[in-house]
Amino acid sequence: MRAHMPRTMLHEPDALRFASDATLFGLWGGGLLLMAGIAIWADVRRTRRKHIDKVGWMPWTKVFFVCALVGLTLIGLAIKGG
Repeated sequence: MRAHMPRTMLHEPDALRFASDATLFGLWGGGLLLMAGIAIWADVRRTRRKHIDKVGWMPWTKVFFVCALVGLTLIGLAIKGG
């Protein structure tokens, strides 16, 4: 008999549950590269601001470099492992 699971529990899709490590590395790497793209867009937007005194507090350049480095590393591992 199957145990009853509450409706609030989220089930991961079978495609992700049975995915290889290379596939998961590729997905995480792609997500981090997407985040790096958003960070570089936000950094360019920040440098072109009209009010020079309204700098903001988010270090977009550092976020870009960290996400790009980790994302490219994961993509490289996914290619090597696949």
